[in-house]
Order: sequence, then C-alpha cells, then structure tokens
Amino acid sequence: METPDNATAPAAGADDPTDPAEPTAPAAPAAPTGIAAQDWATASAEPQYRAAVVDLLGALAYGELAAFERLAEDAKLAPTLADKAALAKMAAAEFHHFEQLNDQLRAIDAEPTGAMEPFAKALDDFHHLTAPSDWLEGLVKAYVGDSIASDFYREVAARLDTDTRALVLAVLDDTGHGNFAVEKVRAAIEAEPRVGGRLALWARRLMGEALSQAQRVVADRDALSTMLVGGVAGGFDLAEVGRMFSRITEAHTKRMAALGLAA
Repeated sequence: METPDNATAPAAGADDPTDPAEPTAPAAPAAPTGIAAQDWATASAEPQYRAAVVDLLGALAYGELAAFERLAEDAKLAPTLADKAALAKMAAAEFHHFEQLNDQLRAIDAEPTGAMEPFAKALDDFHHLTAPSDWLEGLVKAYVGDSIASDFYREVAARLDTDTRALVLAVLDDTGHGNFAVEKVRAAIEAEPRVGGRLALWARRLMGEALSQAQRVVADRDALSTMLVGGVAGGFDLAEVGRMFSRITEAHTKRMAALGLAA
C-alpha cells in the first residue's frame, strides 16, 4: 500500500525490530557439556581423564614451586628494601598455591612428587635458558613467562571438571606481580628509553622459549595431549589448539604494550 504524501514515515530505528542499527542482546554463552559439566567424582571414572588431570596438576604444582624459588632469587636483586619485601610477599603467595595443588594431588590419591617429576626437566631447562642478567630482566621474565603459562592453563581449565577447574583458576589468581612489574619497567624505560629495546628483545625470546616448552611438555604426555586435542575432555581439536596458541600470542602482545615494549 502506498504511503500518503502527508504521512510521516517512522524515524529510522524507531520501534523497527528489523532496523540493523538497533542493538541486539549478546548471545548467552553455551552451557558446559561433557566433562566440563561434571564434578570430579563423575569425571574421574574415566582413567585417561584422571591421568590427564594428575599430569596437569603436577605441571602446575612444579610451576608454582619454581615461581616461588625464582621470586625469592629475584628479591636478592631488588634495588630497594620495599621492592625486596614486595617480591618476598609474592613468593609466599606462589608457595601457598603450590601447597594447594600438593594437597589436591594427595586428595585424589596421587603422589605429588611423582606427578611433578615428568615436568621438572622442561621447566628447569626453560629457567636455565632464560636466566635474567639483572633486576629488570627478572621482572619482565616473571610477568611475561608467568602470564603465558597462566593463559595456557586457563584455556585448558575450560575443559576440566567443575571441581578441578575451580582449583586451577584459584591458583592462577594474580599475586600482584603483574602490576608491580608494569610499574617498575615503565618507570625504568621513562628514565632511560634505550632500556626498552633491550627488554623488548628479551621478552620476545621469552615468548618463543615459553611456547616451545609448553608444546614439548604436552607432546610428551599422552593423556595431557589427548585431552587437548579432544580425545578425553571433548570440544578441542587440532584447529582449536592452533587458535588457542594464537589467543595466547595476542594476549602477550597486549601485555608487551602495557610494559611499554614493542612486541
């Protein structure tokens, strides 16, 4: 039907449900399915899943223990007493996370030392290859390296049972090191801009080493790699693993910007 000449057409977007300018509500996230919707008691009935979780908790536990040791060492390089105390507090938080993981391994009848042992060499090699030469490199290493590891574990946590997921996310809570490192590194670059180039190169090296070690660890552990590519937890496939590492790389780029460094 034609509109009379003296009729007023409705304004664009006014009560027009088809108007593309009208905002639409975001789709609700999909409800967890499979193992991600189960508790530990149910999910652990699958032996391969249980083995994958023991591996994951063992890797996390050794990572937290190593982080405690590294922060305690970094505290020795701190230029002020306040910095030394701040790092000591962060180290204590990492050790508390280690104790939580240790306790959980025992609770599921896994021997903690045995669970950590397969991951000790890879993590020790990483720390040996990336030993910082000074205070600033130590800060960047802890910020960049720990963040990459946390991103990886958070990605995996989405496919875990509800009980294990809650524990993993709890121990990945920021100990305060991120903001501390950003503040100190940005101040150092502002005081001496040429420091930024050196630290940017250092951070890129850390990124490469961290991803290589993560991929090597997963490839060496059958249960863990099967969980990542979809055999146990479901939902992951090889393409998604590639996208996962892309997301980790993107997050790294944003953190570099926060530090005032070129990625």
